[in-house]
Amino acid sequence: MVEEGSLRPGREKFSLILPFVDYALIYLLLWVSVFLRDAEVSKLYQTTGLLSAAWFVLLAELSGLYKSWRQVELWSEILKICLAWLCVIPMPLILAFVSKTTTNYSRFALLLWFISSPVILSLWHSGWRMLLQLLHTQGWNLRNAAIFGVNKVGLRVCENIIDLPWMGLSMVGFYDDRPAERLPEIPFEKIGLLGNIDALIQSIKDGRIDQVYVSLPMNGERRIRDVIDQLSDTTASVFVVPDFFLFNLMHVRWTSVGDIPSISVYATPFYGADGIIKRIEDIILSIFILTLVSIPMVIIAILIKLTSRGPIIFRQRRYGLGGELIEVWKFRSMTVCQDGENIPQATKDDVRITRLGAFLRRTSMDELPQFINVLQGRMSIVGPRPHAVAHNEHYRQIIKGYMMRHKVRPGITGWAQINGWRGETKTVEKMRKRVEFDMYYIRNWSLILDLKIICKTIPTAIFGRDAY
Repeated sequence: MVEEGSLRPGREKFSLILPFVDYALIYLLLWVSVFLRDAEVSKLYQTTGLLSAAWFVLLAELSGLYKSWRQVELWSEILKICLAWLCVIPMPLILAFVSKTTTNYSRFALLLWFISSPVILSLWHSGWRMLLQLLHTQGWNLRNAAIFGVNKVGLRVCENIIDLPWMGLSMVGFYDDRPAERLPEIPFEKIGLLGNIDALIQSIKDGRIDQVYVSLPMNGERRIRDVIDQLSDTTASVFVVPDFFLFNLMHVRWTSVGDIPSISVYATPFYGADGIIKRIEDIILSIFILTLVSIPMVIIAILIKLTSRGPIIFRQRRYGLGGELIEVWKFRSMTVCQDGENIPQATKDDVRITRLGAFLRRTSMDELPQFINVLQGRMSIVGPRPHAVAHNEHYRQIIKGYMMRHKVRPGITGWAQINGWRGETKTVEKMRKRVEFDMYYIRNWSLILDLKIICKTIPTAIFGRDAY
């Protein structure tokens, strides 16, 4: 029995097929891997396949892989598959250790199984989605949706339903109790105002509407309660979309205090599995990049020492994750090493910049030591660029939400940098735009977005002319 006030994710009836197919695929792939090795499928392999498949399905269920995917993107589903499979890999090792049958396993067969399973599972889930989406385009398995409340929130909900056909929703129209002349214009073709709450209820009873999104102002609590009470006499699924989602919220998600549901409005996107993925990404990529640039870094260090007086590495205090003070490393590019309450930003033709430093700054090679900061856990490869403490203290007072940038680790590169907001920020408006792009990154983070930013950073660093 579900307790009053509890929250559960939805589940499509077709998603019940997924765990059974996943289980069969994992077991079958182990058989195929062993068969390709010309080995006998012994009881050990059979036990390994059965237990590993069961363990995967359990982990996938706990991660929400089999809930309704109408509101979940494909990349998120594939990510859950890979994470669940990573937790399955130790299963054969544990069985071998417990049963003392390590030598009975074929390394080739297990390796092939380890690699092929997440690939085949991802392809199967992707294909299943494509099939259902194809059926959606033919009008099969669609959910007809309506919105009660013509306002900014309602219009945005409608826009998302139209722009995201993979959700399998078909927009029917708007309903509102207010006269049409008091409502904003509905800018969508063939979608208009269809009536009041009575007309909405009648449409649901006639079977024309499956889901209703109530988008009324939160200060109209009595009106919201009245609408929900009337809709309770129907069989439609009802969702309330509060207007505080128009605010500059960051990574909104459901959470709870005991059995009381709550919504996080300012939270890091890197909680749970996402935080582990982000850290693994940083470690693997920073080791790879440091290996590639180790010789150039040695050459740069020698040139700095030969061409100007001072240390090779410039260290400066900046704010990191959670506003904690960290020390960021860079190759020294100036004749001075400033780190105090008044630090002028570098400008074009700045006399403090050395000739070698100008080249390093223009190509962003002065920031190569920050990959060491990434390994230390102070920074991330992708994230909002850290600013000097003095600049932080200045801008946090004049730019709303500025400190929200520190809900994540600062990055060597970021969404703002590849979109033209790199280098000197002469005006408050330029800094405000940089912060807007940083907030977009935090709200929309994904592993794919990180890789996209990294790929675009290379030509930006080489050919860009905004840093000096």
